[in-house]
Amino acid sequence: MSLDSMLPVAPARVRALVLPIGQIKRDRFSSFVQRLNEEHVVHLRDITPDGRPNRNMFSPLAFPDGAMFYDLITYIPPPSHLALAPFELFREPLVLIAIADGQELENVAFSKRQSANGYAPTMAERNIRALDQELEKLRDTYPKILAHQVLIFDYAPHTENTIHIPDGIQTIPPVENSKRTTIKTIMCDISSLLLAEMTTLAKSFEGMTAIDSPGQAPTRPGLNGTSAWTSDDANPAARRNSQYAVSTVTRSASTSGASDRSQARMSMPVPFKSLPFGSSSSTPSARPTTPVRSGLSNPPTTFDDIASANGSSTDVTSPEPPGARPGSAGGMKSSNQDKVSVQGFGPGSLNERWRNKGRGRVIILIGSLYLQAGRWTDALKELVEGATVAKSINDHLWHGKALELIVICLLLLGWIGVEFQVPTICLPANDKTISSISKGPDFEEGDPNQPKHLRILQNTLPELLERIVGLYSRISGEQLPPLPLSQSIIRFCSLLTGIHLCEGKLDKESLERIVLGKLPTKSLTSSPRLTITPSRAQIAALLFKAFPSSAPELLTTVDRAIILSGIATVLGSLGFHRKKAMVVRELVSVLIGGLVEARTRGAAEVGIHPAAGLVALNAVNGHGNGAGALELGEGDIEHGIDAFLGLLCKTYGVVGFDDAIRGSSDELRKVSDADEKVIARIQSQSSTRQFGIKNVKLNILRACINFSEALPDFNGVLRFSSDLLRTAGSGVAPGPRREDAAPIITRDEQIRLITNISKTAGLSQRLGLQHLSAEYWDEFLVRGIMLDPLPLTRTPVPHSKAVLPGVTTARTSQDVNPFIYNPFIRAPDKAMVERTLVTGEAATFRITLQNPYEIDVDIESIKLDTEGADFESSIMSSIIGPYRTQILKLTGTPKAAGSLKVTGAIVKVRGCRERRFPIFPQPWAPDTQTKIKGIGLAALEQNKKLPFPGPPLIPDSIGLSVISAQPVVVVKSTTLFQNSVMILEGERQVFSVTLQNLSSTTPADLLLFSFQDSTQGPLQTALTSRDATAAELYEYELILARKQALKLRRIDDSKRYIAPGGTATFDFEILGKPGLTNGTIQVDYAHLGVPQDEISEEFHTRQVCLDLTITVNASVELARMDVLPIKGEVPKPIWTRLGADGAEEESSLSDEKHCLLLLDLRNAWPSDMQVSLKADNGIMLQEHILPGNTNRVLFPVPRVYIDDPHASIPALNPSRQRQFVVSSSKITPEIERGNREAFWYREKILEKLSGTWKTLSGPAREGSIELRGLRLAPRMIEAIKIDEVGIDISVEDPEAEDSSKEDGGNTIYTDEFAQIKVVITNRTHEPLYPTLRLMPSLCHRPLNVALDFTRKFAWNGTLQQTLPLIEAKSSTEVVMGVIPLCRGEFEISASVEETQLWIPTKEEEKEKEVVGRRERSDTEIMMDAVLGAKERRIWHSRRPCLVCVRDRG
Repeated sequence: MSLDSMLPVAPARVRALVLPIGQIKRDRFSSFVQRLNEEHVVHLRDITPDGRPNRNMFSPLAFPDGAMFYDLITYIPPPSHLALAPFELFREPLVLIAIADGQELENVAFSKRQSANGYAPTMAERNIRALDQELEKLRDTYPKILAHQVLIFDYAPHTENTIHIPDGIQTIPPVENSKRTTIKTIMCDISSLLLAEMTTLAKSFEGMTAIDSPGQAPTRPGLNGTSAWTSDDANPAARRNSQYAVSTVTRSASTSGASDRSQARMSMPVPFKSLPFGSSSSTPSARPTTPVRSGLSNPPTTFDDIASANGSSTDVTSPEPPGARPGSAGGMKSSNQDKVSVQGFGPGSLNERWRNKGRGRVIILIGSLYLQAGRWTDALKELVEGATVAKSINDHLWHGKALELIVICLLLLGWIGVEFQVPTICLPANDKTISSISKGPDFEEGDPNQPKHLRILQNTLPELLERIVGLYSRISGEQLPPLPLSQSIIRFCSLLTGIHLCEGKLDKESLERIVLGKLPTKSLTSSPRLTITPSRAQIAALLFKAFPSSAPELLTTVDRAIILSGIATVLGSLGFHRKKAMVVRELVSVLIGGLVEARTRGAAEVGIHPAAGLVALNAVNGHGNGAGALELGEGDIEHGIDAFLGLLCKTYGVVGFDDAIRGSSDELRKVSDADEKVIARIQSQSSTRQFGIKNVKLNILRACINFSEALPDFNGVLRFSSDLLRTAGSGVAPGPRREDAAPIITRDEQIRLITNISKTAGLSQRLGLQHLSAEYWDEFLVRGIMLDPLPLTRTPVPHSKAVLPGVTTARTSQDVNPFIYNPFIRAPDKAMVERTLVTGEAATFRITLQNPYEIDVDIESIKLDTEGADFESSIMSSIIGPYRTQILKLTGTPKAAGSLKVTGAIVKVRGCRERRFPIFPQPWAPDTQTKIKGIGLAALEQNKKLPFPGPPLIPDSIGLSVISAQPVVVVKSTTLFQNSVMILEGERQVFSVTLQNLSSTTPADLLLFSFQDSTQGPLQTALTSRDATAAELYEYELILARKQALKLRRIDDSKRYIAPGGTATFDFEILGKPGLTNGTIQVDYAHLGVPQDEISEEFHTRQVCLDLTITVNASVELARMDVLPIKGEVPKPIWTRLGADGAEEESSLSDEKHCLLLLDLRNAWPSDMQVSLKADNGIMLQEHILPGNTNRVLFPVPRVYIDDPHASIPALNPSRQRQFVVSSSKITPEIERGNREAFWYREKILEKLSGTWKTLSGPAREGSIELRGLRLAPRMIEAIKIDEVGIDISVEDPEAEDSSKEDGGNTIYTDEFAQIKVVITNRTHEPLYPTLRLMPSLCHRPLNVALDFTRKFAWNGTLQQTLPLIEAKSSTEVVMGVIPLCRGEFEISASVEETQLWIPTKEEEKEKEVVGRRERSDTEIMMDAVLGAKERRIWHSRRPCLVCVRDRG
């Protein structure tokens, strides 16, 4: 059965006061009361009747189908309720149950004084005797209560020592040892005692001559002037380890005289100072004041007043005379009331009208007792008789009360299935017979399965209840106070609501709800239910008649709150949620005023300033959530008031944090802040924000804040203050100059709210309530998190395993060959580098926070929230200014390698819960939909179930990679002054750099050096030019590859290691070259920890760079050059001066082997220079050049033979060797052949020649001369080159051989035979088909004369002849006989021409490949195609053979 005080059958309940006794804890007392509540319905068939013959008026045997309903209360009813007795008997407690804890019997003595019954051997027995004494005190303190009983729960007696249990005390074993019927048996025993004692109470009523109505002055003031519900001389029961107040108000259980009982019953409850509703300012009078006036003259100040009754005195305050207050109900009495006799009922002693009134009221009281006793048939009989009498004498209040109790009897009889007949007194005045009602249209349309008597009652109820309300409201000499009137109307509406929820039928289901208060299985919506009678509109119209008046003197705050809560409950059951919210809003306003006054008075009583409220008192009592102010349990705030205010806010559409999550206050609320939960929360809040009226929401929240402050409820203040800020906000993530995110409340109110949150949270912290905090009001606090780039010296750069030197053959030469791909020079992938962290090293993050409010947000702590690898974030505090986005810098240190993901930030705002905020970088605002009318909360819930119409919310995250710990290397020192150097062209200098490892734990076991200088950029640009020739590209590549400005001197790889905290020194060499202004030494280092061949797929390096400033000055410059052929023999002194031995080198240093190289060298350095030129054959020339002077140097260099002077120009860059770049310029094959010849002969000259310089004054410097400025013209090439085919012409004359050698020429004689010998040498690698042509001529003659030699020179054969094939690298001789015919000097020259081109066979090509030359690539074939088709060649003798013809003799 429900414990609802507004249940339709509430007048049939028996109120039982449950008090703690002895040593007992609060939670155990609550659990024991809960066990009793489970058996609060006691059936008469289970009750054993009392055996005494004079106590059987309410014997359960008379109606075993009945039942008694107990209303177990743990508080003393307020005087405004007690004043309604005996008009409403169910308001007074008839039973007192004192509960003791059996587990405490052997722990602490309940009483310090010795037992009056003798010595007790054990602590348990002593405490049981103390409980017996306390029971006697309770009987004396509460004399008007009929039955007193002490229950010892969880009592486990000892088997060896049996303790006697006195009468009035019953023991209950623990739950595990109890039976299903244990508590039921206890309740049946208490009921048996109560039914027996109710006989005495009934007899006392029967002996009364007159019974006053509520709000009416007592008819016999002399009898009851000092009587009260509690005894005057009884000591108030003290609190015993309980939160519940034990009042001094009791009822006598004595059965020793009807006169005493009568006198006690005729009196109204006299208010005391200790009671919360008592009056302490009334003047003495001979008659007590009316109960209504005395109970309402001073409204309650605080709920603590109920509990304070035990500690205050029981001084009786004298009531004021009714005449002093003519406006009150108590002052309205007729003169006949003063003439009422004090004698009993006697013939002729009383006026017949007053006698009938007293008799009718007594009959109604007896019927009320029968109703409470469960004998409903007897009650119906008495009530019908009483109603008839009251109607006959126009006693409207008691007539209405009798009809109300008759309705309850009929409902209870229908509930147990007993067929009844609706009394005639209940029928309308026009239809006094049941048959007329049964013939109505509504009766015929009813359910045929419904019992007839229930259908008749159903049809009668609406009109009957309206008639009862009319009787209660009728203006007459007796006026019913507002409290019972409103509660009766609420009970009637609850009855009609139960019928309405069951589709308008009074059947078994509806009776279960009406009697037992079972909650409906489904809630009604706002859709109309027009076919159901009674309709909801009719019920609501009747219900609002119970709405209390605004006059404060008519109702106390508690009574007004009870009425408003009952109205709200009925409206909620009907589905009128908006009407319910309106009533609840009024309820909150009422409670605020009452709580503020109670807080002020309560603070004054304990000596605290009223502004401080009851905070300190609550903290002392252990209450931290406002429960102490109302003397509630620790969970009552959360389970009662919190839900009550939350329902109010939900009805109006207040944007709360998360209505689905409400935890208890004694443990942290487990709120999930995962991304999906936060997104769902934002979407739900957005839907709620579009529901309802904003100003109404704000007013509701302000009222809730005031209510929570009045309690005081810290949790409520924090919650509703944050909800107000959240509701007033826009709930969007604004973009730059787009959405207006300003709140709709003023800045002053925002400041007041956040100050309230801060102060409340600080106070709760000081009181030890660590779990109380608000929820931050903006879900878009974190708008972005970005990792700051690491310094360049600490940025880890990823590399693949293949780039390590030594892993592949090509990478081995990375320190010297710039054309091998060097991944350490290139710019790293920025996105990859920016997402890499190093274990143990702090990284800086930029967190963007938004504050769309006009107040400062005080962030107590903020740290990063990560997933994956272990990460330690620093914690910082800050203040975000009003209406702005602000960037904070936060550091974090990864503790282990692996993948890391930054998903948000954990923020603790002052006064708010520390929680996680996801990252929402993109602007977001919900779509504003067209306003579509939606009725009630169902529309809001339906919208929440639909897919969210706005743009999607996508939280951001930062994926990071954490690598193992790495060293930190810096440049400690260098041997260069300020990292700058001055150097001359061609000079090489060596300097040292010392590197230091700052890490104390990690060594650097991988060191790779790369170099960059100012000359590389222009060279790289030139290499990409399509207009550059192959020779120019070769020159650029050669400078890059062979003439590097910076390079590392060769060291052992084992020295490339820096221990933790250690240093290492490396030597570098710098070369002076034109255009060199700066250079950089880049050191890539890492800690691998394993050999290079065992490394995983990827590793990371760091870089440290040393920037150098370089100044290059000119030294020795090559101004111009020329190549001259040597004519004739070179004098021996020249060879000797050049350092050659003339005896040994005479044959080799001939003009056939050498040519003269002419060089103009200029000394551009202001110091004397000594220049040395050296050839590969040991010839060396030294020259001294003064500063600024240019000296010309003649130097013989060997002539050069090139097997294939037209070969393609190679590329030093391996990548360019595999591609063919088409030149953008058009050149002829002849020019291409000339360019190639010049390239190859120049390279050969440079290979054989070298030059150096050194200073002779000033600082000692030395270097090399840059000779690559040589450029060969075709004339120079002819002087240098050695032809592919050599032609040697000589004259063989044995007789003149010796003399010719001595003369240095060929001498023959006229008219004598001689032989001309021609030796043809094939220096190529291919066979040759030659054709020889000899051309004799006269010396020193013009050409036309020189060739006229037919009569001067005769020869044997032809001058032109085709010779057989000459193999490669071989020679052949041709001998021809000649006879000179005259004296003189002749020149014999020759030329050799290819007769035909030699085409090799396939076998010969394969043999050539085997010999050593690789197969020609397609690129070479394409490049050679530029030379055009291969043609026949011709060679001429370099020098003619001079023949001197003499006459013999």
